[in-house]
Amino acid sequence: MAAAAQVLHRQGVERTTIADIAAAADVPVGNVYYYFKTKDELVQAALAEHSGHLTELTAGLDALPDPMRRLKALVGMWVDQRDTAARYGCPTGTLAAELDKRSEGGLDQEAGRVVRQLLDWVERQFRELGLPDPGGLALAFVGAYQGMSLLANALRDPDVMVSQGARLNGWLDGLGSE
Repeated sequence: MAAAAQVLHRQGVERTTIADIAAAADVPVGNVYYYFKTKDELVQAALAEHSGHLTELTAGLDALPDPMRRLKALVGMWVDQRDTAARYGCPTGTLAAELDKRSEGGLDQEAGRVVRQLLDWVERQFRELGLPDPGGLALAFVGAYQGMSLLANALRDPDVMVSQGARLNGWLDGLGSE
């Protein structure tokens, strides 16, 4: 599943073959076919991997003492992944955008559920801070990340993540002082 998530992120759904994933996982192609009969099943596995990673990441952040620190730590993690973002974009965001262009399978909705998982966690942080419209703030926050990730990728410039991460932290600081 980890190999599927990694290869799909780097190559996209349409360009990835089961043989590519088998090579990345260092297993025979037949082993991959044994567990995943179709590419769509591999995409579902990759989405499950993204969801599991997000669950682990947010559980780790939840150990921090307050929601503002959690949100800023998340921004820091995004900035730390700037080289990957500049090369491939956001793993879940790029997959969601690609899957939306396909007409069959409903995988776009599954990708949307992973994005919703992040939005819900971020909304809880804003709610804990007692800020008005925590859902709208969560959309702005995650939207800012998706935008900076997309621009870093389009421009092949990891510094976009650095500058926009700083801007996002400044925005958070402004919310906390209101």
